[in-house]
Amino acid sequence: MEADTFSDQREQLNEEREQLMKQLELMGRTPGATNLEFDEGFADSGQVTAERGEADALAATLEDNLEAVDGALAKMDAGNYGSCESCDDAIAAERLNAVPSARLCITCASNHH
Repeated sequence: MEADTFSDQREQLNEEREQLMKQLELMGRTPGATNLEFDEGFADSGQVTAERGEADALAATLEDNLEAVDGALAKMDAGNYGSCESCDDAIAAERLNAVPSARLCITCASNHH
């Protein structure tokens, strides 16, 4: 496929990547980091533990999304973007427009749930 066939998706993915990196940075996280900063003087240690768990879960979700975005960008560079990782069929353009980091066609994605 031509290099700019997926230029809209590349632009969306780059914007999403930038936003994910900003969110992780605001959380004091860099991809792969394991610790977030919390006020150790906070009176309710149960609440700190709960907040830490929520922050870790959010950071993990952001990191998963970043990994998917990076994977999609790598596929674009390799020339195999838009192919289902399960069945190798083409992923519908509508799906790629809605979810540029989609790894599976709608049929395979439906079967994975």
